[in-house]
Amino acid sequence: MINTEAYLYRIGQNNQISVSLQSLTQLQKAHLLHIPFENLDIHQKVPIELNIDHIYNKVINQHRGGFCYELNGLFYELLKCLGFEVRRISARVYHANEYAPEYDHLAIVATIDGKEYLTDVGFGEFTFSPLLLDTTEPQHDERGTFRIDRHETFCYRVNKQEDNVWQSVYVFENRHREFREFEAMCRYHQTSPESPFTKSRLITRPTCTGRITLTNDTLKISENGHPAEEKPVNGAEEFATYLDSYFGIR
Repeated sequence: MINTEAYLYRIGQNNQISVSLQSLTQLQKAHLLHIPFENLDIHQKVPIELNIDHIYNKVINQHRGGFCYELNGLFYELLKCLGFEVRRISARVYHANEYAPEYDHLAIVATIDGKEYLTDVGFGEFTFSPLLLDTTEPQHDERGTFRIDRHETFCYRVNKQEDNVWQSVYVFENRHREFREFEAMCRYHQTSPESPFTKSRLITRPTCTGRITLTNDTLKISENGHPAEEKPVNGAEEFATYLDSYFGIR
């Protein structure tokens, strides 16, 4: 079981939450701003298990972040506890001109007043607001312009506009998946040399006006659409200092 009060405090939410699009939008943005996307456990050789109690302890009690299975897995439980009608969905991320295997990414679909919305707090750079599924019209967000259309017969496709060109982000079937169904891909992303998460340490979070990203050797801070300011990371001690200063992780 999760402590919803402690969870909401972790993401800076003290207001009354209703089962509404306004509250879902508020929760999604707050989650992204307060809880970073990170893969540090993978490089510490700490196994990531699809166990909500373990994930809750890490993210809420230990003030950590996580990757999609952890962040969206936990956010799903929060939304369910708050009374939202939600389902976990499996997404296939578009990379190197092809779509990844099934269960490559975990995201959430919420139904509010008969309408379905994609909500995702575990993808790194994504929307601050949920995306309405059943429209092909562009949806404008603080983080960019997005559009959802159909890919092949059964899949929804999420696209983002980059330099006036629509770029595919990921595709998904709109059906509920059990948490355990993601175990094999969760293990793959922790162990395979082909996984993007085993190549380098990464922790990143958006700010209201940009993004802060820390990797093995670089700290990047972007503001207001300007090119990111980059600082070299000189060794483990400096990495730890930046980790504490910008992400509150010791």
